[in-house]
Amino acid sequence: MTAAFHLDVTHTHGTRAVIALTGEFDVATAPLVRARALELIASDHPDLITDLTGVTFCDSSGLGALVGIWRCAKDAGGSLILAAVPDRLGRLLHTTGMDSLLPTYPSVGAALSTHHNDRTTA
Repeated sequence: MTAAFHLDVTHTHGTRAVIALTGEFDVATAPLVRARALELIASDHPDLITDLTGVTFCDSSGLGALVGIWRCAKDAGGSLILAAVPDRLGRLLHTTGMDSLLPTYPSVGAALSTHHNDRTTA
C-alpha cells in the first residue's frame, strides 16, 4: 500500500459528502476509496464531491474506482463531482471521455456552492 495515502471525509450535509484524497490514487488505494464512497452512499450521502487537491498520481485503477463510484451514486439517485482535478488526471478524464460524465470544479468550495440540488434527508 502507498504509505502517503490518506482519505478523509471532510464534510457531510444532507445528501452530500466530501471525500478528500491525498497521495497516490492507484491499484493499492482505489479499493479503499471505492469502499468508503459506497459506505457514504449507503448511509444517505449519495451526492459525493471528491477533493483531489492532494492527489499526486492516478492510474487506471483510480479512474476505474471513480467510474464505479459514479455508477453507484447514480443508481442511488445521487451524483459524483470532482474538485481540484490535477492536470494529468484532467487529461486522462478528457481522453477517456469521462469528463462529459463527471463535472469538475476548481475547488471544493466552488463545487459546494454550485451544487444546489442537495436533498435534505429526514
